[in-house]
Amino acid sequence: MTDALLQMRGITKTFPGVKALDDVNLTVRRGEIHAICGENGAGKSTLMKVLSGVYGHGTYDGEILFEGEPCHFGGIRDSERRGIVIIHQELALIPYLSIAENIFLGNERVGRGLIDWNRTNADAAKLLDRVGLHENPVTPAMDLGVGKQQLVEIAKALSKEVRLLILDEPTAALNDEDSAHLLGLLRGLRDEGVTCVIISHKLNEIEAIADSTTILRDGRTIETLDMHAPGGVSEDRIIAGMVGRDLEHRFPPHEPKIGEEVLRIEHWTVHSPTQHGRTVVDDASLSLRAGEIVGLAGLMGAGRTELAMSVFGRSYGVDISGQVFKHGQPIQLRSVQEAIGHGIAYATEDRKRYGLNLIEDIQRNVSGAALGKLSRGGWVDDNREFEVAERYRGSLNIKAKSVGTVAGTLSGGNQQKVVLAKWIFTDPDVLILDEPTRGIDVGAKYEIYTIINQLADQGKAILVISSELPELLGICDRIYALSAGRITGSVERAEFSPERLMRLMTRIKE
Repeated sequence: MTDALLQMRGITKTFPGVKALDDVNLTVRRGEIHAICGENGAGKSTLMKVLSGVYGHGTYDGEILFEGEPCHFGGIRDSERRGIVIIHQELALIPYLSIAENIFLGNERVGRGLIDWNRTNADAAKLLDRVGLHENPVTPAMDLGVGKQQLVEIAKALSKEVRLLILDEPTAALNDEDSAHLLGLLRGLRDEGVTCVIISHKLNEIEAIADSTTILRDGRTIETLDMHAPGGVSEDRIIAGMVGRDLEHRFPPHEPKIGEEVLRIEHWTVHSPTQHGRTVVDDASLSLRAGEIVGLAGLMGAGRTELAMSVFGRSYGVDISGQVFKHGQPIQLRSVQEAIGHGIAYATEDRKRYGLNLIEDIQRNVSGAALGKLSRGGWVDDNREFEVAERYRGSLNIKAKSVGTVAGTLSGGNQQKVVLAKWIFTDPDVLILDEPTRGIDVGAKYEIYTIINQLADQGKAILVISSELPELLGICDRIYALSAGRITGSVERAEFSPERLMRLMTRIKE
């Protein structure tokens, strides 16, 4: 198990304005389970997309050696021909096709120019038995839970004679039982000679299953750990490599003026609208006070956005239970309009899709969530609308020639300011900011942080959701940690540390 099956050398991948990978090196030994760890945005998935041909040769710098031979993959089919198969976190099964049809899609069992259905279903049954899934091959994929769908994806990979199996967050959406089954399956595949690369935020699983672990941070290789070294490798040791970043001089100074409780959420439980029976938010309780900036930390799939959207007028989820109190009184939040009426605003993580009308101008975007404040007799007062938009253009330093500038032509930072202006204009008591600085530069981030501080000083209760731990540590007064839909703890500013938060974020049970 000492010879290298895969070597990636000096991999550098740049997107417009962002260097996602910077001289990354990775060596995976034959017949091992190799874990890749890092915070959100560290470059893990990007590296695997380079390896699997999603980002083809010529779109990155560096070289890939597989079994000692240089590889120039132009697409996924090229990597699959060499036996490299990737299973993404977002499963790619077609719901209306059967299990067997999904397994052999693009790799059909054909006889005399026609699909041989007997052979297709028989071969599929053998693969299902191999992965421990006891389902009829003709069952539609839509009738399977997410755990079983994950096993179908692995069966599909095995049908391609996989030699290197890449799994991106394979247990993120699975319950404990399905996760344990999947990890057992990976151990079995390793024993059969299939090499696995697993990206995961669940450090307890990595500690249990991985032979080696490579840590990425800010698009760079930090180190590779031998998980079987004398004394083993603890979760704390992995966390120490994942975090550790200078937080100084990146955030404006702020002295909070925290008042009484504004919002309290108790025993909030939300189920997935697409995966029957899956609990996305599990008995979560939290509170926000006037003038307080509260963070919500969690790794991908933890349920942060789902929690926020479900509170904001049940924009997400089914079978929602729990209670919301404002100033100590229970309130109903059955629609977005009702949430806005109760003084709650939600700035989405996806400003281009949900936060803005990109073909409209700044003026119309700013007024969009509170047109009632600008209308008389069903008609919007254009002059007042202009005045409001112009006021926010100045106070938020939105860099645009005029409020008539189309939102889609603005930079990411200025688009985010327009989103903030829209919700500030609703005059909320509670402002939920989901990834408020995603995709914007450092200078614009500082301006956004300054605006958040100003809103807190006005007495707003603010909940900030962010994938960047340094951001939460830099701007928040208190931080809740969410793991697998559960609130696993809260930390006051005086006790902030990246290691403590990462420990809470990777805790599976309280």
